Amino acid sequence: MLILAFESSCDETAVAVVRDGRTVLSDAILSQADMHAIYGGVVPEIASRKHIEGIAALTDQALKEAGVTREDIDAVAVTCGPGLIGALLVGVNFAKSVAYALGKPLIPVHHLRGHIAANYIAFPELEPPFLALCISGGNSMLVNVQGYTEMNIVGATRDDAAGECFDKVARVLGLPYPGGKPMEELARGGDDCAYVLPRSHVADSDLDMSFSGLKTAVVNLVHNAAQKGEPLDRPGLAASFAAAVSDELVPRAILAAKRYGHHTVVAAGGVAANSRIRSDLERACRENGLRLFLPPLKLCGDNGAMIGCQAYYESRCLHYADMSLNAYANLEI
Repeated sequence: MLILAFESSCDETAVAVVRDGRTVLSDAILSQADMHAIYGGVVPEIASRKHIEGIAALTDQALKEAGVTREDIDAVAVTCGPGLIGALLVGVNFAKSVAYALGKPLIPVHHLRGHIAANYIAFPELEPPFLALCISGGNSMLVNVQGYTEMNIVGATRDDAAGECFDKVARVLGLPYPGGKPMEELARGGDDCAYVLPRSHVADSDLDMSFSGLKTAVVNLVHNAAQKGEPLDRPGLAASFAAAVSDELVPRAILAAKRYGHHTVVAAGGVAANSRIRSDLERACRENGLRLFLPPLKLCGDNGAMIGCQAYYESRCLHYADMSLNAYANLEI
């Protein structure tokens, strides 16, 4: 089954051709990161406009790279949420027009289900059930994955997402957007015990997280140092921050896996590219006898291949949509 997949939930336009959920024939991505870096974050209206400008040509590119024609496509898939509503609408409406013109079925895909499915591309042997740690710029959650389309959230952040905090801390340290990679580069060689930063404890749920206090603590620390004219150990602060984020995520992932009887842990999303989090997950899973699947860096960020992969499994359950499909800024997994 050949699926033409579209992803436009934030600031990357992505189009891919995927065969039978596991084989990626093409994965064309048009990033807007350099443009949004000027503003220190994603500007929703600009993101939507850039999606409009690029999606048609990117579709032609994906088909050409895959060596297929429009007539070869068996189904069209698209991210319908969650994400920036304007950006999502561009992808949804374009995918609807393509499905209608080709007379092919339309498959709606949840963005985070797509991130989880990126691991199926990298690891053909991986099958549910497992515990998924989904960490990105907009989401931080623990997902109990019982089947390819059967999953539920068992823990999540109560406020900011981990990726959002990386971006905001990077900004206060004078680093460019997006902040994940610059923060990691700054943290290299830094002492992760240089600063004592808070770790949250959510009273009524040991699997839920909170990052707002950590973010505020770092912002206040930087501002106080500047106001007093005191030196700031920037590498040490970046390393201490990464350690604090990892301490929020990794123990909860292990606890959730044990609580729900899983022997496998899967990481997903852009923040899964962070080397500190990856190394801590590897150590914790090894110590607790759990299998760990970490997606390669190129599949951590937003891409069309992951949407085409998940769409295949959605289609097996007959999860199709008609021309009334809408986009949703918030959508339950």
